[in-house]
Amino acid sequence: MAFVAKEMRRLMGKGIHSHQMIRDGDHLLVAVSGGKDSLALLWLLRERIKRIPISYRITAAHVDPGFGADSTAQMTSFFDAHGFDYRIIKSDIGPRAHGPDNRENPCFLCSHMRRKLLFQSAGELGCNRIALGHHKDDIIETFFLNVFYGASISTMLPVQELFKGKLTIIRPLYLIDQDLIQRYVRTMGWEKIDLGCPTAGSSKREEIRDMLKRLYRTNRKIKGNIFHALQNVNTDYLPS
Repeated sequence: MAFVAKEMRRLMGKGIHSHQMIRDGDHLLVAVSGGKDSLALLWLLRERIKRIPISYRITAAHVDPGFGADSTAQMTSFFDAHGFDYRIIKSDIGPRAHGPDNRENPCFLCSHMRRKLLFQSAGELGCNRIALGHHKDDIIETFFLNVFYGASISTMLPVQELFKGKLTIIRPLYLIDQDLIQRYVRTMGWEKIDLGCPTAGSSKREEIRDMLKRLYRTNRKIKGNIFHALQNVNTDYLPS
């Protein structure tokens, strides 16, 4: 456990420092879905405050998508048990995104509406940054999703300013492999919060993930090569 936790802290710290993600006096809204990534992010961000020379505040925010699984009660119990400041945002975005008029891509619409609710809460709470739990695998998968289904060469950014700099999205886990996060969460003994999503495990992202896993098994260098390629784009050799 000691090695896993130390490596998580090291890689997150490296990502934060290299992009100056957090500054003295910041107020972070940490989006917590209840999955392993967001739980690890929330825990490590609070733990980090004790070890660094700057001070920042964190408020956890959970958007209950309204599928009927009562993630509100589960997340409230977790936040209260561990002494986090938090906000629960109840919504009906899940059923709306999975409505009969949007069967092709419910995940995209659900994510879009959830993001809008987080923006609104950040404004109400005076948060200038929103921390999301996306990791290295998410960055790679999003690239292929955008190529295959969005006809664009793009992916998530470690830091993204919005609304003329009034709000900034940060992804402190972007250097960390999903496997390491899973090992960390197992050592912490956290259970995944069930949101009740009817399409969980059957999305386009899952298809991309399965494709990449098959590639990774053929050559252990492929994942690292893809990730570094995203930071080494030669636009002179791309058609315009």
